[in-house]
Amino acid sequence: MPVPVPRQRAIPAVENGQAQASAMPGGTPPAGAPGGPGPRGPSGGTTPDPDAAGATGITAPTAAGTHLTLLLIQDDPGGSPVVPELLDAAGKPIRIRTARNLTEAERLLTDDVHCILLDLALPAPPHPEDGNDDELAVLKHVLRLAPRHAVLALTASGDAERGAEAVRVGAQDYLFRDELDGRLLSRAIRYAVERKRSDKAERRLTESRLRAQENARLERGLLPTPLLDGSSLRFAARYRPGRSRALLGGDFYDTVRTPDGTVHAMIGDVCGHGPDEAALGVELRIAWRALTLAGLCGDALLGTLQQVLEHERENDEIFATLCTVDIAPDGRSAGLCLAGHPAPLLVRPAPVPSGSPGSSGSSGSAVAELLPFDNNGPALGLLPGARWPRTQVQLGAEWTLMLYTDGLIEGHVGEGRERLGQDGMVAMIRRQLAQGLRGEKLLRAAVSEVRRLNGGELTDDLAVLLLDRVA
Repeated sequence: MPVPVPRQRAIPAVENGQAQASAMPGGTPPAGAPGGPGPRGPSGGTTPDPDAAGATGITAPTAAGTHLTLLLIQDDPGGSPVVPELLDAAGKPIRIRTARNLTEAERLLTDDVHCILLDLALPAPPHPEDGNDDELAVLKHVLRLAPRHAVLALTASGDAERGAEAVRVGAQDYLFRDELDGRLLSRAIRYAVERKRSDKAERRLTESRLRAQENARLERGLLPTPLLDGSSLRFAARYRPGRSRALLGGDFYDTVRTPDGTVHAMIGDVCGHGPDEAALGVELRIAWRALTLAGLCGDALLGTLQQVLEHERENDEIFATLCTVDIAPDGRSAGLCLAGHPAPLLVRPAPVPSGSPGSSGSSGSAVAELLPFDNNGPALGLLPGARWPRTQVQLGAEWTLMLYTDGLIEGHVGEGRERLGQDGMVAMIRRQLAQGLRGEKLLRAAVSEVRRLNGGELTDDLAVLLLDRVA
């Protein structure tokens, strides 16, 4: 059954006039009525009918107890053009406010206005951004005045070019003065409100994507670049933050070579997994690099890092574990400092039993064992005035040193509560060494195996650093 189209009447020149619906006598359905053409779009064609497509129009403004509100801006609201009575998609009358000029429109333009119907013939005050003969100056002024509102442009019949230009400038649609009727205008208002809402949602989505891209570039830029120029050591690293869709977590690492030929490596872990912990980890890494290049090492360096942590952390409960090694210029020995952190793993060629024919000092297999951790000091930020002893370790002529965070050893093994632990990690690395894996391939296999044993992604941050010396 056709929906009755309201009769046309002049809009009252008062604020919040309520339009009432009335039946239209029979005859040819006008534009916007069932069987008639839909609302005219910017190209002069018709826009799909949401009612015919089963849509219910704009739901947010027409929720229970809420009416659509239209602000009409026209020099003579009581005269031509004739604006008919208006109903929203729920059959409720659309509230109408009228303004004879832009000053009055600014006063009536409140947050409960959903759409503006603007007569392009209205004079506009001069603006430095608009030309003196800009025929759309009034529209640009309204768009600056109401950037969050839907705008319909009203132009003379046959002036489709000006209407299309209005849409290009920022209006949601345009209408011809002499072709208005209740059904067409009501639906055009709903379309405009919906398009504006869609535009704002798309803009927010685009802004969110841009922010995500900027954050990704920032986080990627905060990941370390090793400074190993002049060193024969080979470097490899793997990093996986525990936070979803993040590039940076609370784990951090770095490697630098000082002018005397010593190679310094560090890996650490700030308690927690959020962006604040990631930021603190970056601060500690940068501070470690600066202090190392300034000549600090061992207990003096860790004591200064603790001061940085105490000044930068949000509360006294935040702490960080740390492991540092300084490898002598000849590559055969290193100093080790542990601050509540797991001991590194050292891999060396297995010695050949004495008396074996054709022996060259190595059997071709490898031995993996943890470095001593008896002198493990407290984590940074736990004990004021703490000390961190430095342990001297012998590396040999050929070795691989693996520094890691607890994310590598605290993953589960199977569906139970058992965790991999350091012993499980050492056994896993030994199996992979027996398969001939070294360097990047060894790191990739280790991280993949830990994830597989855990049954999926790890919840903790994970960082692994590998240094190789080949005789």
